[in-house]
Amino acid sequence: MTDAINMHSEVLLHYSISLTDNTVIESTFDEEPVKITMGHGDLTDGMELAIFGLNEDDEQSLQLSPEQGFGLRDEDNINEMPVSDFPDDLPPEAGLSYSFGGPNDEEIPGTVISIKDDLALIDFNHPLAGQEIIFRVKILGINNTHTENDL
Repeated sequence: MTDAINMHSEVLLHYSISLTDNTVIESTFDEEPVKITMGHGDLTDGMELAIFGLNEDDEQSLQLSPEQGFGLRDEDNINEMPVSDFPDDLPPEAGLSYSFGGPNDEEIPGTVISIKDDLALIDFNHPLAGQEIIFRVKILGINNTHTENDL
């Protein structure tokens, strides 16, 4: 019998993320399952906590608070950006999301809220920040052969 999920497990699973009105945001149940490694940031801390201790073939559906899901909205993550900083072939448009270059060459998603004069107001909060979500999971396999020293 397979051990339960611990903080160093590799886990093969299906999952879905829905809003509390049952609008499905993302789901792998009709696709290939995903493999995650606990503690590597593949899931939010709250989602990892939700599957910690589960066994192979376990299924679970939990309502997660914003803090357990994608965090609270932070007004400091809304910034102005000159329209001239956008490429000519991809001008800013309210409601559209773009990838912006961040420190260490990472890409940071942001959504244009509005454009006024020559400035675009960009929201860098996660689109699900501040929302309760329903996290549903089915555990397909668990690999606990790794230890903390292997990772």
